[in-house]
Amino acid sequence: MEHGIPDEPGGVQQLMSEHLQALSRLVAAGLADSAATPAAQAPPEPRIRYHFGLEAIAAAIDEALADARKEILTAQPDGPRPGPILDGALESVRRQIAGGVAMRTLYQHTTRFDEATKNYVRTVSDYGVQVRTLAEFYDRMIIVDENVAFISANEDRTHALAIREPAIVRFLKDIFERSWDRANPFPFVSTHATRAAEQVIPSLRSSISKLLVAGYPDKQIARRLGISERSLQGHIAAMKQELGAHTRIQFGYELGRNETTLIL
Repeated sequence: MEHGIPDEPGGVQQLMSEHLQALSRLVAAGLADSAATPAAQAPPEPRIRYHFGLEAIAAAIDEALADARKEILTAQPDGPRPGPILDGALESVRRQIAGGVAMRTLYQHTTRFDEATKNYVRTVSDYGVQVRTLAEFYDRMIIVDENVAFISANEDRTHALAIREPAIVRFLKDIFERSWDRANPFPFVSTHATRAAEQVIPSLRSSISKLLVAGYPDKQIARRLGISERSLQGHIAAMKQELGAHTRIQFGYELGRNETTLIL
């Protein structure tokens, strides 16, 4: 455990789930307060608002970014992002930095092997953006000036929550900061794939091991680590060879025994 955040798989997600339950209670309380508000009095801006559809989500985020004055924090999971999306983000990032807004971004380790992402990071780092990577972390998140946080509201990210409740935004920012502290700086200069592998594969395979021991299916592990299922199978094959395991059952046994040894 580090800084009070559980290291085991699902630890961060469990905390997020517990806090999102508190969100539901806040929404219910807000609706009750709204019903008691006299008709002549304008209702306050909702502290938690749903946005449905990618266009509505993008518009809400763009509006919040336009009002940014201090800092923008972004967490972008699921591995490399498409080149056109990165190209389209460059001008927006440049304007924000030119306006004195600091920016930090978290990616997953697998982005270190993607040329489009490396080119993007090289460019935005010249603007002053800081970029780091982790093997895995929570879902997509954007925090603007500690005033508003955007998080996904469903698995395929077609719904989002815009949260303006100060206590919850502070909580989400703390989650980001703790992940940032554990992350590795993205190599801002061109890095040969072999060197990148040496830097991130041990961490990646450690996460694979923990998730397998915890019983997660391959599809979910691949999604959480931002890699394809085919790439995951390649890592598992290499890990089986290292442990001298010939079957998946034997591999699972060896992984579990190693995890127990580490705990003891």
